[in-house]
Amino acid sequence: MNNELNFRSAFKETLPTVLGYIGIATTVGIIGKTAGLSIMEVVLTSLIIYAGSAQLIAINLIAAANPLYTIVLAVFLVNSRIILMSTTIAKYFHKESLLKNIIIGSLLTDESFALGISKLNYTQGKLNFEWFNTVNLISYITWIISTALGALLGQFISNPQKLGLDFSIVAMFLGLLYLQVISDKSLKKSLQYIIIFLTMCLTYGSLIILPSNLVIITVTLIGCSLGVLLKHVIQ
Repeated sequence: MNNELNFRSAFKETLPTVLGYIGIATTVGIIGKTAGLSIMEVVLTSLIIYAGSAQLIAINLIAAANPLYTIVLAVFLVNSRIILMSTTIAKYFHKESLLKNIIIGSLLTDESFALGISKLNYTQGKLNFEWFNTVNLISYITWIISTALGALLGQFISNPQKLGLDFSIVAMFLGLLYLQVISDKSLKKSLQYIIIFLTMCLTYGSLIILPSNLVIITVTLIGCSLGVLLKHVIQ
């Protein structure tokens, strides 16, 4: 990463996300096709929903002929964490128009959020529309194309898990986490390691006692609160 906030910089810095999206979106496309959806229906889930876990839930609910309100509610609950992320990012775009803020928020994902937070370490806490919108659009287009490719491949693949493509998203997040830790000079490394460990423990415990669609938002809220408290103790 560098301190530039332009199209060229965004394109280069989005490549790791693109590579991760190719794997996971292809898997989503394959699963959608094997679940009985048409190629067009699978692609439409990417165009409209654009969220890996929420898409998989929607695909399964659609395949099971669930009512529309059930699908909408399930997708909203799974993706509700984006509200928190949008709130965090919004302060960097308060000088931009409402339309530009809506565009940024509509295409925001876990990955583009993480990339934006990492970018702040190189730009003295600044973000702009050109850079962030480029990141979002490249990610969105890659996701749609890869989903379509997966839907085409789904006609010939019966068990996508055997390909191991679902691990690509995990590998991508590990890479983003590593970049965040080595680039953030404002926090002590010991504090970052403690928060990472606590987040892992919280995630493991939450998976045992909570529904899967509530794990991310619950861990996010508790983890952030613990991080704020520990920052005052350790820093």
